[in-house]
Amino acid sequence: MLRLASLVVLASGLLQAAVALDPSGPAQTYKRCQRKTCNNPTDGCPAGTLYVAKDDPKANFTSIQAAIESLDYSSPAHILIAPGNYTEQLNVTRQGPLTLVGMSTKPWKGEVYADIDVNTAAQNDVQVWWNSANHDAIFTDNVFTGVLTVGPTLNATLTGSGPTGFPVPENTPFGCSDFRAYNIDFRNEFAPYSDGPAHAVGVSRANAGFYSCGFYSWQDTVYVGKLGNAYFYDTIVAGQTDFLYGFGTLYLEKSTLSLRSCGGGITAWKGTNTTFANKYGVYLDRNRLVASNATIAAKIVGKCALGRPWNSRHRSIFMDSYFDASVKPAGYIAWGSTDPRVDNGTFMATWRDYGPGYNETAERNSGGVTLVLNDEQVEPYRYPADVFQRQDGTPGYVEWIDQSVLFSG
Repeated sequence: MLRLASLVVLASGLLQAAVALDPSGPAQTYKRCQRKTCNNPTDGCPAGTLYVAKDDPKANFTSIQAAIESLDYSSPAHILIAPGNYTEQLNVTRQGPLTLVGMSTKPWKGEVYADIDVNTAAQNDVQVWWNSANHDAIFTDNVFTGVLTVGPTLNATLTGSGPTGFPVPENTPFGCSDFRAYNIDFRNEFAPYSDGPAHAVGVSRANAGFYSCGFYSWQDTVYVGKLGNAYFYDTIVAGQTDFLYGFGTLYLEKSTLSLRSCGGGITAWKGTNTTFANKYGVYLDRNRLVASNATIAAKIVGKCALGRPWNSRHRSIFMDSYFDASVKPAGYIAWGSTDPRVDNGTFMATWRDYGPGYNETAERNSGGVTLVLNDEQVEPYRYPADVFQRQDGTPGYVEWIDQSVLFSG
């Protein structure tokens, strides 16, 4: 019995060690499904996987949205997407788990997607386009511009206005319990500059994980709405103005923020008061902040702010991340000169960042706008399990994340 007990303890320790390993490389969960095959495109994919292609007679659909709409409301589903450019808006309202798998050889070869710099670029073989912006408020809400929107109802996805945004009805159900996308680029290239909100993706009242994906726009690229949980791993997010914004919880890991120019801030969040201690905010861990190309790099030295408070309950932390020379020395900025939106509840912070654009002295001299955290202060927000919560505030809600890349310290 003693030997058996020892083996149990040893096995438990090994499991904990495995979970704690720092992941490297891309998510390879669907690498056999993603690699291109000669005969059956869905070889290596889960049973029942639908196949979408623009010009392959073997395809079940030629449109991604048509494939999504063919599914029932609750059963787990997988859709394999062939290389190509798809011009369409994608809307996911179902509750059941859904995985969009972009064909790619990168996972099979162990190649990451987000490893770019000012002299290199990356592009997935699957591109989804929808060029639209809420320029001069031509739409009643920013959500109508999105390439991909994940949320149970239209009301659940609306951004709204004012300090608390759109009042989502209390009886609104939770949406997709586990949405995932692998090796797909979502592009909203309405104009080559910030010309109004232009979502590449929006996630509201749903759980969504993105692995080796790209998100390209100029303003409000990524929106995480109320009760939205979004996890990004090995991704590229490109933008100019407030291109990570919302109300919910976003955790970006081992990704690249591609700075197309500087306007507003990189992050802009609206905190929400709840009956429980929430962790709503945007958390950026081991990422790279770099100018999108060498030409723009020379023009934006020291100009890009880490963020600004959409309301005074903004919460964001840049952790162990590389800042190129584009980043503003003082880090964050107030919303505006006459409407700063900064008080003792504002939490705009950095922790152990580095690179030519990181200036701890300037951050500490920012008049309390940028907070420089120590190890104890960052601990409650350090890992995905620390910040993702269920609707009632129950912590440690990470079972919807691809466990092969989940980092827990």
